[in-house]
Amino acid sequence: MSDSKDPQDDAARRVIPIQPVAAAAADGRREETVLLYQKQPKIYPREVKGWFMNWRWALVFLTQLVFYGMPWINWNGRQAVLFDLGTRRFYLFDLVLYPQDFIYLTGLLIISAYGLFLFTAVAGRLWCGYACPQTVYTEIFLWIERRWEGDRPKRMKLDKAGFSVEKLWRKGGKHLSWIVLSLWTGFTFVGYFTPIQVLAHEVVTLGMGPWEIFWTGFYGFATYGNAGFMREQVCKYMCPYARFQSAMFDRDTLIISYDEKRGEPRGSRSRKADASALGQGDCIDCTLCVQVCPTGIDIRKGLQYECIGCAACIDVCDSVMDKMGAPRGLIRYATLNAMDGGWSRKQMWQRIARPRVLVYSAILGLVVVAFVGSLYFRTPFKVDIVRDRGALGRVVEDGFVENVYRIQIMNATESEHRFRVFAEKLPRVQVTAQEEIILGPAEARWVPVAVRIPPEDAARLGTGAHQVDMVVTRQRQADEPEVAVREKTTFMVPR
Repeated sequence: MSDSKDPQDDAARRVIPIQPVAAAAADGRREETVLLYQKQPKIYPREVKGWFMNWRWALVFLTQLVFYGMPWINWNGRQAVLFDLGTRRFYLFDLVLYPQDFIYLTGLLIISAYGLFLFTAVAGRLWCGYACPQTVYTEIFLWIERRWEGDRPKRMKLDKAGFSVEKLWRKGGKHLSWIVLSLWTGFTFVGYFTPIQVLAHEVVTLGMGPWEIFWTGFYGFATYGNAGFMREQVCKYMCPYARFQSAMFDRDTLIISYDEKRGEPRGSRSRKADASALGQGDCIDCTLCVQVCPTGIDIRKGLQYECIGCAACIDVCDSVMDKMGAPRGLIRYATLNAMDGGWSRKQMWQRIARPRVLVYSAILGLVVVAFVGSLYFRTPFKVDIVRDRGALGRVVEDGFVENVYRIQIMNATESEHRFRVFAEKLPRVQVTAQEEIILGPAEARWVPVAVRIPPEDAARLGTGAHQVDMVVTRQRQADEPEVAVREKTTFMVPR
C-alpha cells in the first residue's frame, strides 16, 4: 500500500514537550518561565467510507432534515413546532402547552438521561459518535472543507504553502460556505421561537428585532467556531460526558477495540507476503486508523476517553484487511471480557442483557409509559386561582360573607370551548361569575369570581380560613365528554 505510511502525520502527532524559557535577570541570575499551555497539532481527518460511515451520514441527514425542516411544517394554520415565548404558549403539533406544563420538560430530560445511560452501558458513546450536534456539524463542515481543499494530504500541503491566489480562493470559499451554513443554522434556531415565515419576511425587509439578530448571530457564531475550529477540543475538554462516561462502562460494554492478540507484532509488508512466516500479526502499521480519527487518537493503545465511538477506524481497517486478504475485525466493536476470553459473537451478545442494562431498560420503559400516559390523559385546559389580596373577606348586602378571586382559564386545545365555574365544600355556597365563559383556540383569560355564603352558615363555620373547591367545567361539545378541573383554595370569614 503506497499511501499507508504518512510521515507528515507522524511529525504532526509527535508530542512536543513543554520547554522552560530561560532569561537573564538584572543581577545576573537566570530566570525560567514555564509555559503552561502546549499547542496542539492540527488534526486532518482522512475521508473514509464503510458501513459505519454510512450510518453516520444517514443520521446526519435525518437529524438535519428534522432540524431544518420542522419549522416550515404548517399545522392547524400555524407552525407545527413553535415555542412562543411572547404569549407563553408552546405548540407541538396537536399539543398546546403552557408554562404550567413544565413537568413534561422534566420528564423529557429524565427520559433523555436514562436513554443515554442505557446506550452507554450497552455500546459506549453511541450518542457522541452518531447523533451529537457537535459530531454532526463537524462532519458537515469537514465535508465542505474537503470539497474546497481536497482530502487530507492536499489540506496539509495547502496549509503549509505560502500565500497565493489559489489558497485565498480555496480558504475563502470554505469559510464563506461555513458562514452561510452557520447563519442559516442560527436563523432556523430562532425560527423555533419566532414563526419562521414571519422571521424570513423580517430578514428580507431588514426588520429583524435586536433579540432575533443577537440569537441568530450567537448561534451561528457558536456553530462556526465549534464545528469549524474547535472540533475535537469540544469533545475532549469541554464536554463533561467524556469525563464521567467511565462510570457507566464495565467489562461487558461494547467498545471499539483493537485485537492485540491478532494484530501484534505489527509491521509493514507487501500484500503477497506471509505474515506468519515473517513472525508478524495482521496489523501492517499503516496508521490509517489514526489518520481517520476525528480526535487524533491511536485506538491500538486501548480505550481512551477521547474516543467518541464514531467507528471510522473500524471502516478503514476493514478496507485494509480486504486489500491484504485478511479477515475483517482487527478493529471492531467488542467487550473487554470478549477480547480477553476469546468469546464468540453469540457469547458476547448474551452478556449484553446483564443486570445494569435490565435495570436501565426497566426504569426507562416505566418513565416513557408514564410520560406518554400523562400526555394522553392530560386535561384539555388549565386553571389557576389567585385571591383578591385587597379584600380577603367582606360582608356584603343581607349579611352575606363574600370572597373575591381571579381565575385564569387556559384553553389547551385549538378549538373554541365554553366553561362554567362552580364552588363546593362550603354550605349553600353561591358563585357570582359569568354564566358562560367562551374561550377561543389556545386562548387564556382571567375571570373575576365572587363566592358567597349566607350569614348563618358563616357564623356556624367561625372566623378564619376554610377550604373551598373551585370547579371549572368544560361543556360537552360534539363527541367530546364534559371535563372538570378542581382547584383548592381558602375562603376567609372575617371577624
